[in-house]
Amino acid sequence: MERAIVHMDLDTFFVSCERLQNSALHGVPVIIGGGDRGVVASCSYEARYFGVRSAMPIRMALRLCPQARVVRGDHEMYSRLSHTVTEIIQEKVPVIEKASIDEFYLDLTGMDRFFGCYQWTREVAEAVTREAGLPISFALSTNKTVSKIGTGQAKPVGRLEIKEAQVKPFLNPLSIRKIPMVGDATFRLLSRVGVRTIQTLSEMPVLVLQQMIGKNGTELWKKANGIDETPVVPYSERKSISTERTFSNDTMDIHAVRSLISGMAEQLAYQLRKEKWLTSTVVLKIRYSNFDTETKQCRVAYTAADHTLTRCALDLFEKLYTRRMRLRLVGLRFTGLVHGHHQMDLFEDTEELMNLYQTMDRIKNRFGSSAVGRASGFESGNFRG
Repeated sequence: MERAIVHMDLDTFFVSCERLQNSALHGVPVIIGGGDRGVVASCSYEARYFGVRSAMPIRMALRLCPQARVVRGDHEMYSRLSHTVTEIIQEKVPVIEKASIDEFYLDLTGMDRFFGCYQWTREVAEAVTREAGLPISFALSTNKTVSKIGTGQAKPVGRLEIKEAQVKPFLNPLSIRKIPMVGDATFRLLSRVGVRTIQTLSEMPVLVLQQMIGKNGTELWKKANGIDETPVVPYSERKSISTERTFSNDTMDIHAVRSLISGMAEQLAYQLRKEKWLTSTVVLKIRYSNFDTETKQCRVAYTAADHTLTRCALDLFEKLYTRRMRLRLVGLRFTGLVHGHHQMDLFEDTEELMNLYQTMDRIKNRFGSSAVGRASGFESGNFRG
């Protein structure tokens, strides 16, 4: 049976959310980001016309488009509307995977016999716009890779169906940049040997690609040929990552406990980034010496930035620790996970901080997660076991 996989993407999601609240932003260049030294988290198509792109420094974006309206961004609103859209889609499709705050994969395989997969998807998209007020694009094809590329080609507010016989003709003329796993370094490497279109890439011998870019060569060749067997993973809010520490001796050293929480948040945030997750909920647990256990949680905009998550965890500790009593255990858990990259939520961050995260992660990837970190986290070493 031919698979029917849909990729749905909310168009300029952050901008669309702001336009729901402020109609004056319609039709004008809009940049979502924070401060002169911040970076662009998102921008409208009107701003993109002038060359503005996500992750670009705000100062550079305003040089390209000085008439743009800069909006700092409302984390809570974006998370709330993302959950609203998720619920709308979940009610109408059998299998949904939430790939990030603003994009989804649907598996409609076998639905053709009931209604027609394209018609079904079109009605889901119309329901999202009608009930949430947000524009959304989609592409329907035989696998995740082709449908995701199709959505990119369909935007804005586009709808595209790419049947199995149309996959190669659709992919062949496109730039290799359209393939999700092709970054700047891979693009430059392949461009130097004259490989710039997907058709040229698809015709390369697999062994040559393996020699050029390593173990990902085979996967890249498959994607260029429209082959992707990756399943749609059902979305679940219950997914989480966590850690906890039981002290060898019950303690009232609040400074050391705070340092421990900072270290735990940093390590979990690194795990999120490494595995390409974002979290929307932080849960802190403490256990007193008499075994009374208390937990408290807070919602955050989807993120994997440890400074944001650390701040939230420490705030929770201040609210939880209300007794003058020794502590036996501290635990931290991140839940409500979706796949994505942490850069999308760094509204308040500078380009320098983004570069710092990337550098620290490279060091951790090479030498281990404890190779580098914030001094506040290392101060808790006595509690680590």
